[in-house]
Amino acid sequence: MDDERILMRYYAFTIPHITAIAGALLGVLLIAGIDIKRALGIFSAVYGMLLIIIGLMARPHFSKLALYRISIMFFSGILIAGIILFFLG
Repeated sequence: MDDERILMRYYAFTIPHITAIAGALLGVLLIAGIDIKRALGIFSAVYGMLLIIIGLMARPHFSKLALYRISIMFFSGILIAGIILFFLG
């Protein structure tokens, strides 16, 4: 149970930074005049990729936890959704 709290705190301190970086990228893409679907696809793909990187950095410590596995699947879903959005746009 203690490991789950540590993982949640790790995510609480790292995910907001990743969100700010990906959000800044989205803002730049929209200001540049990129099509909204393509911009959202790029944003989502980059955001998912960065989240997966953050998750993989924590893998040696938390790979046994169900919460970790669920979060990696969710992060992968964001990445896949971004790729699909990019190619539909």
